Amino acid sequence: MTASLATLARFLDAHPDVALVEVVRARGSTPREEGAWMLVSPTSILETIGGGTLEFMAIDRAREALAGAVVADSLDVPLGPEIGQCCGGRVELSIRLLDATERDALADKVQRAEAALPQVLVFGGGHVGHALAAAFALLPVKVTVVDVRPEALDGMPASVETRLTPVPEEAVREASAGSAFVVLTHDHALDFLIVAEALKRADAAYVGMIGSKTKRATFRSWYLSEAGGTQADFERVVCPIGGDAVRDKRPAVIAALAAAEIMRALSRG
Repeated sequence: MTASLATLARFLDAHPDVALVEVVRARGSTPREEGAWMLVSPTSILETIGGGTLEFMAIDRAREALAGAVVADSLDVPLGPEIGQCCGGRVELSIRLLDATERDALADKVQRAEAALPQVLVFGGGHVGHALAAAFALLPVKVTVVDVRPEALDGMPASVETRLTPVPEEAVREASAGSAFVVLTHDHALDFLIVAEALKRADAAYVGMIGSKTKRATFRSWYLSEAGGTQADFERVVCPIGGDAVRDKRPAVIAALAAAEIMRALSRG
């Protein structure tokens, strides 16, 4: 899970003495990219630079620096020959104690990263909508669940925004460029209206609708004959979401498959 500004603030409030570990250079195959970071306190960590032996080394060095046993510095580690990590690249880490200036800089970095997150709009707060919200809450996206029923929006993860509206198509029009739209309301006719609206967005990264081959065919007939849509735009619709290779239709399984599919689509943007 990518740390939010609120998560960062809570961590720093709870752990006033921390060291910042940052990947300043990554060559070859490495666990994380340049710019990846983690905070290390005497008892806790926030974020990750990739796990494995490299991260354990960094945590140990950071805690030694916090204890005053070593000077905060850097590590330049060839992963294969030195520590036996099979990815085999080379990583240079910066390790420094977090002062007030560094705290402000990190907060600014997190805020900018948070603002740049792609948007996912989930239309429908039923069983699969809740499962999708839970899956996306762990991923680097901004998620909004939209529904016409207030009770459907109860119990969403704290990091997930909700929108109660009698006209869910408005949320499609107001979404940022490059957004993903996944439609799974309680009403097939409403699904069709929202998907048709989403297909007007040439900048949409993903337009998906829960359903079956039969529902896809029914939508196609309605979309081409009554909604004035084109075959080219219809071909952009992903239905069923998550594909049909896995036959398990439990909400958590559908959500896991769809979330992976949507993240792939967003990465292409």
